[in-house]
Amino acid sequence: MTSEHDEWLEEMTSSWTEVYKKSMTTVVVLGIVRDEQPITVQGLVDELAEQTGWTFTERGLYRTVRRLIANGVLRSTDVPVPRTGVKRKDLTLTELGAEYLERIRGELIG
Repeated sequence: MTSEHDEWLEEMTSSWTEVYKKSMTTVVVLGIVRDEQPITVQGLVDELAEQTGWTFTERGLYRTVRRLIANGVLRSTDVPVPRTGVKRKDLTLTELGAEYLERIRGELIG
């Protein structure tokens, strides 16, 4: 039987995790791109799930990716997919992005 204390603790933890997930997505995304580049958005979704347990759809992550590209911290390159002619977007970290990531990590850890 779950106590009221345990239920409250579970609710607080779950609520905190959702806030944390939203605010930390940028840092985690930049770290994954730095470590795995070049990486596709689908690859990013897979790595996020593997490293954090968080679930995102490719579509859901595009808003964050587009914002990071617009801010100059990520670069997107169209790469032709063999045999289909379709282009996929490969993501890489820019020099500005690498510096930004290190400063954020310094503020969080430092």
